[in-house]
Amino acid sequence: MTLPRAGALLAALIFLILGFAPAAASAKGPPSAPRTKAEPASPAAPEIDILTIDGAIQPITAQVIVRAIDGAEKHDREMLIIRLDTPGGLDTSMREIIKRILVSRVPVVVYVAPSGSRAASAGTFIAMAAHVAAMSPGTSIGAASPVNLGGGIADTTMAHKVRNDAISYIRSLAAQRGRNVDWAEKAVREGGSLPESDALKMNVVDLVARDDDDLLRQLDGRKVTIGGETRTLHTQNAVRHAFTMSWRQGLLSKIVDPNVAYILFMLGFYGLIFELSSPGSILPGVVGGICILLAFLAFQTIPINMTGLALILFAMTLFIVDLKVQSHGILTAGGIVSLVLGSLLLIGGDAGMARISYSVIGTVVVATVVFFVFVLGAAFRAQRRKPMTGREGLIGERGTALTDLEPGGRVFVHGEYWEAESSEHIERGSAVVVDQVDGMRLRVHKA
Repeated sequence: MTLPRAGALLAALIFLILGFAPAAASAKGPPSAPRTKAEPASPAAPEIDILTIDGAIQPITAQVIVRAIDGAEKHDREMLIIRLDTPGGLDTSMREIIKRILVSRVPVVVYVAPSGSRAASAGTFIAMAAHVAAMSPGTSIGAASPVNLGGGIADTTMAHKVRNDAISYIRSLAAQRGRNVDWAEKAVREGGSLPESDALKMNVVDLVARDDDDLLRQLDGRKVTIGGETRTLHTQNAVRHAFTMSWRQGLLSKIVDPNVAYILFMLGFYGLIFELSSPGSILPGVVGGICILLAFLAFQTIPINMTGLALILFAMTLFIVDLKVQSHGILTAGGIVSLVLGSLLLIGGDAGMARISYSVIGTVVVATVVFFVFVLGAAFRAQRRKPMTGREGLIGERGTALTDLEPGGRVFVHGEYWEAESSEHIERGSAVVVDQVDGMRLRVHKA
């Protein structure tokens, strides 16, 4: 390499260094005085998620809780607090929730709140599975006996198996969290229940807190075990994030409510029957079909007693038949009885979770009777009523012969003069009855 060429490269290198130096200096900022000791950075405030569950434990509830735990792990939250108020729910959904809590990488706190709430049946199991179980004043926990689809406790071999399985499950959960194993068994075997003060004394729950602030104050510094490792909770000045379900989950959670599912089911039948009785209406059939499909969607997620469903279908059949058969009200009375019994038996499972309100049943029964007896009854009677206008309206009408009919002549019928003929001789002034309308000519016979 020649000297001039090397000098040119050196000059270019110096130019690049001088050109980038100001940018680098501005990026680093002005020089600061040297520090003799490293200054620790201020720790970020802990963040927690709070999820509110108010209602029965069902598949949508399980989806929401699993999604909340997933989100807490993804965002590295300090903990997830589940504010719980439930009368119970489905065993399958409860176990799905518990399995997710047991493998959670963030602490899960189940807080039975606000005052007046309860963690009954499936809620007791979920509270036992939580890393920390808390209650607010005026709440209760317990009544965890499993029930069959009819809503009662059946004294059968299968019922004993289900009960023993539930006892072993809740004992395992209580032992894993260091809680009162004997009372947990009693809650399942005898349906025992406790208020918050007794639950705290008997080591069923870990603490009693007035509100969220009091709960976070008591949780600060508490140690929990996550994945076999002990972790200390830091909740002082924690930033709270309310976790809400998606619009889809919110809609589905409303649909799977037993009362809503029952009303949708009945409205669907009303729409389909109205469409069948008045073909071409379109709208009642479309709305009825949508309601029926939504009801069946709900029936897939809640326990359905097939006997109750059959009784409701039988009641609808009796109502429809009574519109066409003169039963003097016997079929209607049978339909009412069948509808009431079917409504009471339709939803099975936990008596606290899946029961249709008596007021809803009463309202639907009264509305159904009115709908069939008065509305559809009037429609069917109108269809069977003799036409009053047009050609059909003249059939069977009485009139007067204005001339002798032998066989043709003139008659006065329905306020009008008509040409008429008869197969028999009819004298002038005689009463006649219309048999047939043939264009602008009537066929009559002597009255």
